[in-house]
Amino acid sequence: MGIDIPWARNELDQFLQLTELYRPTDPPGVLTVSSRLSNRGSQADIVASAHVVEQILDRVLPHWRTEVPSKNNSTVNRWWQHRETAQRALVALQRNEEVRARLGDDAPQVSAATMHPWAWEGARALWRSGHFREAVTAAARKVNAETQNKIGRRDASETKLFQSAFSLNAPKPDEPRLRLMEDDGSDTFRSLHRGAMAFAEGCYAGIRNPNSHEDGLPELPEHEALEQLAAFSVLARWVDVSSVLST
Repeated sequence: MGIDIPWARNELDQFLQLTELYRPTDPPGVLTVSSRLSNRGSQADIVASAHVVEQILDRVLPHWRTEVPSKNNSTVNRWWQHRETAQRALVALQRNEEVRARLGDDAPQVSAATMHPWAWEGARALWRSGHFREAVTAAARKVNAETQNKIGRRDASETKLFQSAFSLNAPKPDEPRLRLMEDDGSDTFRSLHRGAMAFAEGCYAGIRNPNSHEDGLPELPEHEALEQLAAFSVLARWVDVSSVLST
């Protein structure tokens, strides 16, 4: 599911209003000489708003905590970084589609948050800290574990697990099968399950194993990690929609 843009923009607008700085007016008959500024909203309201806004910023500008400077950490201006990021996020939400079209890059974009939960939830924490290779590995482990849970097996994992699960052979007492469609004797049935087995082997032999066992590998670029994560999302979705065939 994508971002609800009107809702997100409204939340960002409210936060910017709450954190706007102003000079309070003097009480009647009192003249003060002070340059002290205050936030329009109460601290409690700002903190409550920030809880939601930070999650929006994480989605729209994932690296904002390190890429947007924090110029002033004083009590009054403690929200400086949040405010600048919120302003950038508003522009992104309003004009990203226009900018991509004008710059000639209006191809569809993939969001990790729209991938299958087994892939994204497994990778989320490491992904947000910039550990992309480890995040993909964590997603691979999660998909493997959920597949084991679905067919009730702990004696096989990764390639062997999926070869058994999508095997065209009839199930055995200790080897349930996963079926993406009913066995109607068609070439489509055979092709679909052979393809699932081969795809799973490619995911674990070509992505998971090198990521896990090769020391000294450089960090994956984010776009390459996203491609790898998408592969495990496809596999996760196939497993999730499959029916279990047992004896």
